[in-house]
Amino acid sequence: MIRASVLALAAALLASPAAAQTTWQIDGTHSQATFAVTHMMVATVRGEFGKMSGTVQYDGKDLSSIVVDATIDATTISTREPKRDAHLKSADFFDVEKYPAITFKSKRVVPGTAGNFKLVGDLTMRGVTREVTLDVAGPTPPVKGRGGETRVGATATTTLNRKDFGVSWSAALDGGGVVVGDEVKVTIDLALVQKST
Repeated sequence: MIRASVLALAAALLASPAAAQTTWQIDGTHSQATFAVTHMMVATVRGEFGKMSGTVQYDGKDLSSIVVDATIDATTISTREPKRDAHLKSADFFDVEKYPAITFKSKRVVPGTAGNFKLVGDLTMRGVTREVTLDVAGPTPPVKGRGGETRVGATATTTLNRKDFGVSWSAALDGGGVVVGDEVKVTIDLALVQKST
């Protein structure tokens, strides 16, 4: 009798489907991609991209199940200075007329401490694709939104060398140094909404 019960339980467990992947939509209204770069060797200029979209696949339990496919609208770049923004949109920098989108497609997850992990994937910018690693805090525990929808959040950071992506314009300063630094610190704050089935 006991043996039969154990066998029945084992069979039930083997027949149970693995945790299903859930699709989460990036909430562009409450998500943002920001960056910071050194200007003229002394100041930090910060900017953001106004539009972001995409999906995250996640079973809600196993971080290794996370798959991200995100797109940033490069045409929406803003540093709150119209002339600088126009220059950033030009062929000297992002060349948004030719390359209007920046994309990220994840490849694997590297586990970290509780509440943190690394997400490795391909970042494509200005037609150039490079593997990058994002340091991710999250996802947060799910909460119910005002409309009854389920929401989670996460924050990802990384530091890029803009020249790796062909964004190489700069100018030398009379006293030495350059107008624009090479390293760019990136922060992506994500609000995700569970897609209804």
